[in-house]
Amino acid sequence: MSNNSLGNPFDSKTSLIHSQQCDCTLCVQERLGPVTDRDRQQALEHSLEQGHGATTKADLSGLDSEDDVLDRAIESAIVRGLFGHNDIKRREFIRLTGTGALAAILGSIIPLDKVKAAVKDSMGPLEKSKLKIGFVPITCATPIIMADPMGFYARQGLEVELIKTAGWAVARDKSLNGEYDASHMLTPMPLAMTMGAGSTAMPFIMPAVENINGQAIVLHNKHRNKRNPKDWKGFRFGVPFEYSMHNFLLRYYVAEHGLDPDRDIQIRVVPPPEMVANLRADNLDGYLSPDPFNQRAVYENIGFLHLLTKDLWQGHPCCAFACSQKFATDMPNTYAALLRAIVDATHYSAKAENRAEIAKAISPRNYLNQPEIVVRQVLTGRYVDGVEQTIQDVPDRIDFDPFPWQSMAVWILTQMKRWGYISGDVDYQRIAEQVYVAADTAKIMRELGYEPPTSTGKQHIIMGKPFDYREPEAYLNSFAIKRSGS
Repeated sequence: MSNNSLGNPFDSKTSLIHSQQCDCTLCVQERLGPVTDRDRQQALEHSLEQGHGATTKADLSGLDSEDDVLDRAIESAIVRGLFGHNDIKRREFIRLTGTGALAAILGSIIPLDKVKAAVKDSMGPLEKSKLKIGFVPITCATPIIMADPMGFYARQGLEVELIKTAGWAVARDKSLNGEYDASHMLTPMPLAMTMGAGSTAMPFIMPAVENINGQAIVLHNKHRNKRNPKDWKGFRFGVPFEYSMHNFLLRYYVAEHGLDPDRDIQIRVVPPPEMVANLRADNLDGYLSPDPFNQRAVYENIGFLHLLTKDLWQGHPCCAFACSQKFATDMPNTYAALLRAIVDATHYSAKAENRAEIAKAISPRNYLNQPEIVVRQVLTGRYVDGVEQTIQDVPDRIDFDPFPWQSMAVWILTQMKRWGYISGDVDYQRIAEQVYVAADTAKIMRELGYEPPTSTGKQHIIMGKPFDYREPEAYLNSFAIKRSGS
């Protein structure tokens, strides 16, 4: 693994977050091509001679064993947590107080040796360090993607191969076949896969939500005068997958306006990267899609943002990190390390001051392959919507929160039953607890210095209507428009 993501956290010249744009000597050297041990040695020595860079002599000689790497990773996590995961504040503090001051202060309040021993006892050796993780190139996958170029996987001793995946059916099938160790998924997918809805039944778990909000309904420019959904009869809409929040939110939205989504409009599954092309070709009148393809339609002057999904349900879940129950059971230490990386990256992504840097890291061809300006508009929430010429400022257009609320899972299950994707008696709470493993997430959050919620359920408001997760059948029966027999 690369050690430049494990620099000395007590050194003001060391960056603990190495993005693709990092200008330290070692990162520059690595971007030029494959780096041998000798190349690394020379790069580090040059960095020391010049008085800058990512690593000190202690890094060069002290990270030879896995135990040393774990010690450094633990130190880094504690220090980053102390400064609210703001690396700029950490480096400024060290420059003001001196190189040894932070270590001395921390040592006086935290028994570092005991903490390291306790963490390593709970972690154990990794059963597997080289992993394959699938992702669909959308901004919802931001934490899973940026964890690679910005060093979050490496800090946990993992070498991750991120595999760009064309669509959700492919991600599902490769996950079921064991070709992926874990994958970026839509939040309804692990529920459906566990229940055998649309695929072979196999227990999957979802220990982390990737993003909340972050979607939009896009309409073709020719429909600027049809902003009322009651005027959408006969419209053709794209969604990225049947088992998606996009499908369920679109159905909910039009049904609340009196349209039957199975009779009055057409809903087609279209892979996210093909949304804009289908809108341009007039194969679709609109779509409810992940970004950056909503903003890309505006950028291409083909469509406009009818509304953001946060205006339907503030804080709704969308994408997630998921894996098979077998992976988590057979490789508990690897699973825990991977979850630590994902949860840490998700919290880093949640900070507004990090969004522009992240946009730059995830825009290149091997990740999103999108114009950086488009990705930046999505992540920062400063964008044009294609309707008004003024700049919109919506910081929570997309946000990131890893906690998998089981009440959200119950809502998804009610909508799956409402529209005929599942039938019969559904043990909502049992399935939610089995798949949305909130206890795993809470444990990792506490280890990383974040405060998890004290409950796994809460009331949600969708289009002004309260949802009580404790009464799912009553909620389901309250809808006038639903699939016959639901």
